[in-house]
Amino acid sequence: MFSFASFAALRETLLSSGLRMSPKKTKTENDNADEIIAEARRSRELREKAYREQALKIYPHICARCGREFAGKKLRELTVHHKDHNHDNNPPDGGNWELLCLYCHDNEHQEYLDEGSFGKATSGGEKEPPATYKPFAELKELLKDKKKT
Repeated sequence: MFSFASFAALRETLLSSGLRMSPKKTKTENDNADEIIAEARRSRELREKAYREQALKIYPHICARCGREFAGKKLRELTVHHKDHNHDNNPPDGGNWELLCLYCHDNEHQEYLDEGSFGKATSGGEKEPPATYKPFAELKELLKDKKKT
């Protein structure tokens, strides 16, 4: 039977010789989840690359919002925007896409988020009118009456 001192001496001998005692690795749920996430990211990148290349063949290399032209190394700043915000809707004719520069693309998505939070714009592109209720409309009169008494 080993004593603690003999185990410690054996461990020290193994460590000094460069050998390591490592615990047996088992696949955990976290490892499995990490693999699933990594696979999903690889799949998304391949899908994005495919429709981006297709969109660049179909459309001129111009931002649909600001009109900037892109060529050479600057072409990477041109992104594919899904008009219906569904990244899985990639028709072969490119009908759901438009090419936007990074800045216009970010702006478009921010407007989409704002519409969800603050309400949609009217059909003319104008914001909905502000609320008309005025909770303190009569306050001035009430204060006037109070001063008189």
